[in-house]
This record gives sequence, C-alpha cells and structure tokens, in this order.
Amino acid sequence: MHVLPAKLINGGVAGLVGVTCVFPIDLAKTRLQNQQGVQVYKGMLDCLAKTVRSEGYFGCYRGAAVNLTLVTPEKAIKLAANDVFRQKLSKDGKLPLWGEVLAGCGAGTCQVVVTTPMEMLKIQLQDAGRLAAQRPVPTSAQTAAPGPAPSLVAPSPARPAPPQRPSATGITLELLKTRGLAGLYRGAGATLMRDVPFSMIYFPLFANLNAVGRDCQGDVQSRAPFWQSFIAGCTAGSIAAVAVTPLDVIKTRLQTLQKGEGEDTYRGIVDCTRRIMRREGPSAFLKGATCRALVIAPLFGIAQGVYFLGVGETVLGLLG
Repeated sequence: MHVLPAKLINGGVAGLVGVTCVFPIDLAKTRLQNQQGVQVYKGMLDCLAKTVRSEGYFGCYRGAAVNLTLVTPEKAIKLAANDVFRQKLSKDGKLPLWGEVLAGCGAGTCQVVVTTPMEMLKIQLQDAGRLAAQRPVPTSAQTAAPGPAPSLVAPSPARPAPPQRPSATGITLELLKTRGLAGLYRGAGATLMRDVPFSMIYFPLFANLNAVGRDCQGDVQSRAPFWQSFIAGCTAGSIAAVAVTPLDVIKTRLQTLQKGEGEDTYRGIVDCTRRIMRREGPSAFLKGATCRALVIAPLFGIAQGVYFLGVGETVLGLLG
C-alpha cells in the first residue's frame, strides 16, 4: 500500500546519511579531477590533510549543504523512476536483463533534472579551496615595496582582504542573472552521459548479485539477508562508479566555472575530451577513480541498509 512512499523515504534517508559520511572523499575527488597543471595535491589523503590544515575540519564539507538539500529529491526521483520503469517492463512478474538495463537508463535520465544543478553548485564550492591554494603567497621580500622607508607615524598599508568564499545562493543568483536557467544546467549533457550508463550498470548488477543463492518458492524469491544486500550494493556501486569515471572527469571539468592559472576552459564534451587527451594523456580520465569508488560503494551500501531496516515503512506506520 505504501510501497512507493516508503521507497522515497528510504532513498532520502539513505542519501542524507550517505552524503554526510562520505562527503570529504567526494570533495577530494572533485579537487583531484580539476588539477591540470599545478599539482596542489598528490592524492586523496594528501588532499584531505591539506584541506584540514588550511581550511579546518569543516573545510572538508564545503558544498555539503547543497548536496544535503537536493540529495533527497534526487534519490526520490531515481528510485521512483526505476521502480515505475521496472513495473512497466515486467511481464508476469519477471523482468529480463534488457528490461533491467532499460529501467536503469530511464532512472538515470530522470534524475538529471535535479543532479545537474546540484553538482554544478557543489563543484564550485568544493573547488574554491584548491583555487585558493594555487594562488602564490607573497613573501616578505615581495611585500617590501622599493623606495623610501615608510614614516613611523604613517599608517601601515592595509593588507589585501582574503578572497570571499563563494556561497550557493550567490552562485545561483549570478548564474541566473548572467546566463538564465541554462547556466544552472551547464554540463547537463555530460551529466546525462555519466548517470545513464551508471544506472544501466548498477541496477541490473545489484539485482543479480542480490539474488545469488536465494531460495525460490514459485515465482517469489526469499528476501536476501542484510549482509548480502549490503555487499551487493557496495560491489555494484563501486564497479559502476569506476566504469564511468572518465565521463565524471569530463563533467566535472565542464561544470567548473573558475579555472586556475594556465588551466584549460572547454567549449563542450568533444573539445574537453580532446584537450585532456592531448595535454594530460589517457590516465587523466581516471583521476579520482579511487575516490569515486570509496564514495559510491558506502552510499549504496548504506542505502541497502536503510531498505533492509525498513525506515520508510516504520515512519509511515508511525504516521498512521
């Protein structure tokens, strides 16, 4: 009776818990993927250590508010769409592999409506610290201006104010003012290219891993144990995440508005792919692959845990 509402609640809770747990790794992924010339960070751990040292612990959560705000509708759309497509494509309660792939494709397509602006804003906030770290810090010799010594009574020159931290609201208003609604959907094509293959890989892979070894009674399969669902979610999520990392690198580069000194700007997906290949080589397309696997695997493992515990069903039961 409450199947779909329960799925939406489960998806929202899983998204909120998962994002909170793995967001620092996602921040490291964005910063590593955006590195072109100047290598500010040597790897994920180095990135996190430098972020904490220069921006504090909460610097690892830059952009988290945007993600936490929009992750619930994103997960709700994705799960609801996948559920609807699976029901439509099922025949006599059975769904062939091609139907699972098509359902995943439909779910990935629908979620882009929320995913694109969410990631667009998140990336600007996450990458601000990397851009700040690239700026040269003036030395004492550089700051000592040539010429006569300053008067003892003259006020010392004011230090330049540190660059203002961007906010999601400020970025949104600026984009709407200068580029309209299309500004928030910059990189939508690349997001679609990433999310559709991800869902086409993840949903069928999870369904089949989750069904391994389960007893069948007629057409009804017994429910998988918690550990099996958790491992299936982690495995399918990490495999799908690594498989689409090249597309995620392209999407991240296209959605990054502020570039560091000497870094390329791109005119589109093809131009971005060509420039990355020419300037950085094929290995650049796997930047942040480890981070993505470490982000996505727990996210989907947590999601399966929330489903197993029946959080949505419990909430609906309490509400009457």
